[in-house]
Amino acid sequence: MTTKTKIPHAPACGIALACALALIGPTQTAHAGSVTQPGERIGLAAGAPLPQGFYFVDTTDFGGRTPPSHETVGVTIPVIVWATPFHILGAQVQALVAPPLVEASTPGFHAQGWYNPLIQGQLAWNLGDGFGASYALGAYIGIDSPVADHSSSINQWGALSYTGGGYDLTASVIYGTQLDSRTNPNFLNLDLTATKSFGKWSVGPVGYYSTDLNTPYAGYRKQSQFALGGLVGYNFGPVILQTYLTRTVSETHYGGQDTRFWFRIIVPLGS
Repeated sequence: MTTKTKIPHAPACGIALACALALIGPTQTAHAGSVTQPGERIGLAAGAPLPQGFYFVDTTDFGGRTPPSHETVGVTIPVIVWATPFHILGAQVQALVAPPLVEASTPGFHAQGWYNPLIQGQLAWNLGDGFGASYALGAYIGIDSPVADHSSSINQWGALSYTGGGYDLTASVIYGTQLDSRTNPNFLNLDLTATKSFGKWSVGPVGYYSTDLNTPYAGYRKQSQFALGGLVGYNFGPVILQTYLTRTVSETHYGGQDTRFWFRIIVPLGS
């Protein structure tokens, strides 16, 4: 990204694989993990207020895990963001809606469809000197789909950003709470961005961490993972394109290292 056009706050609309992988067989422990996809807020100055108006943001990613897991997952997350003219407690009010699409496969099994839609409101503060902070509260709505979670969940975001001097230094924390505690665990994600703009180009290292916070049922194995990668972006003015590649460097109970390619397009739609 560049300092000329701020990056909209992306959705946190991810994928929980319990719905798909639980169908593989009763002898296998289903992988659930984060409802919000770890890493999906990479590359976004999520703590900074947006210029007033509407934005379309689409983040698409595809990747798979090494054996013995053999899982492959593709996710497309289209989002409409509204940076409103309203303010509360000195913060800009922002809102978004996102209906993700998911495709998940393992040997002998394949499923695709709509994932739980997200509706969320956000407050974003301009702290001055390039610093910003935000807090968001929303919910994933449970739906009937082969790849969705029938249980709804509460989603909270917190982010800090520094966008001065062409930098995007952002830490985004996502906390998820399942309304049906018998299905998936509560979770915590941390998405990290450290990019620098050079003209219209932006490059830099990125990473993410995710962990389960509880065990929803007997025999469930709590999962955690840490991944690193790099991002390249280009600002066409006003459209922005980003790509990044991430690779798991450590994981617990995911059954393999995940390599994932991400692509994002950001389109301002006007006031």
